[in-house]
Amino acid sequence: MAERRKLILVVIDGLTPAVFEDAVESEAAPALAFLAAHGGYGRGVSPFPSLTPVCLSSLATGEQPDVHGIPHLVWYHRGERRVVEYGSSFAAIRAAGTRRSIVDAIFNMNERHLRPEAVTVYEALEDEGLTAAAVNVTCYRGRTRHRPLLPWLTRPAFGPKRFFFFNLYESDVTGAPVAVFGRSGGSVDAYAAAVGRWLVTRDGFDFLLYYLPDYDFASHARGPEATGEALARSDAAIGALIEAAGGPDEFLERYAVVVCSDHGQTPVERVASLQASFASVDNVVVTASNRAGMVYRLPGCREDAAALARRLDGSDAAEVALYREGDEAVARREGEELRFAPEDGGWRTSGDAAILDQPDALERSWCALANPNAGEVIVSPPIGLEFTDLAGHSHLGGGSHGSLEAGDSEVPVLTVGLEQPVPQRIVDLAPLALEHFDAA
Repeated sequence: MAERRKLILVVIDGLTPAVFEDAVESEAAPALAFLAAHGGYGRGVSPFPSLTPVCLSSLATGEQPDVHGIPHLVWYHRGERRVVEYGSSFAAIRAAGTRRSIVDAIFNMNERHLRPEAVTVYEALEDEGLTAAAVNVTCYRGRTRHRPLLPWLTRPAFGPKRFFFFNLYESDVTGAPVAVFGRSGGSVDAYAAAVGRWLVTRDGFDFLLYYLPDYDFASHARGPEATGEALARSDAAIGALIEAAGGPDEFLERYAVVVCSDHGQTPVERVASLQASFASVDNVVVTASNRAGMVYRLPGCREDAAALARRLDGSDAAEVALYREGDEAVARREGEELRFAPEDGGWRTSGDAAILDQPDALERSWCALANPNAGEVIVSPPIGLEFTDLAGHSHLGGGSHGSLEAGDSEVPVLTVGLEQPVPQRIVDLAPLALEHFDAA
């Protein structure tokens, strides 16, 4: 295997292209501006629904949701006849059952819900004899068994060789501070910075997925245009890596870098309950939060998917309702339909093409519907609207994401020191990493 520079994939959760571009142009984020001056840049697209568990699973596996199997932040597990809630809000976690939700988010998502055919980038690289590292990323499945640090937590987690997960699991003693307190002040990114500094100082990896989630937390609270302080903290966490390498020149000599987000965010101006649209229908389960919702038909439901989708005609809660009918997918809006299916490397369509004019909408919609854990109907709301979660919680006055719309789905993608063109989809980042190491 030809020797390559080590690779760092930095993910700033929720960062929009517009905020990234403004920060780089104004040099308000000096570490990002430095990297941008030495790399290539473009806008990429997330999978749908554009929610963190779905997007990070695509980032880590290089697969769309139809392959990796993670459908949403909250979904109905048909086999176990229960709702899975990864963390739409603390109130939603309590509503779904706190212990069960924690187990789902930390363990089951990786061990049981992420399908085995979706090989993670950590698994693939370490099968080639390389060392992978992950900091705080929730899609972490690897080959190495790690023991928990807390005495009341006894269950091991299987991650990459270098594995750091919010003070719960640490493959090495780094002296990093506690991550979970002071989140509004950037404590999780500060923890990541301490771990990243330790890893770079010791040259402790070939591939590092460096996940910085505090920006998304701030954007949910204040909206995507009021996040300057949060971005400065994320930028400082990237600067910590550069400093630990000995400075900018030394950093670029040692590392190739990708900087991206997992999804965008848009302002929340109003909220709605998707459940209310189906309150009169027996034997359905509606799961919704942020800016995406799903409707599941249970045994005994008298309405097919098309009839359930028609219930949203004229509803302020639905921009697009998606469902499968035979070998086609259907996108419905205000009584109009677009039917589509893959054909000869492209798409066969009939109907109103304007219904799915969002970025890469045909493929993203098709793959979301083909996910075996998805509902029979998937709903993408209009701009400005968020669905309340299981506990009635919302981000009204702040920001949210999840829909097909460009603002939720477009992300900045910056590459430095790579021969490949800048990817146009985040699902292409894991294959890019494998190709970089001749491990594809």
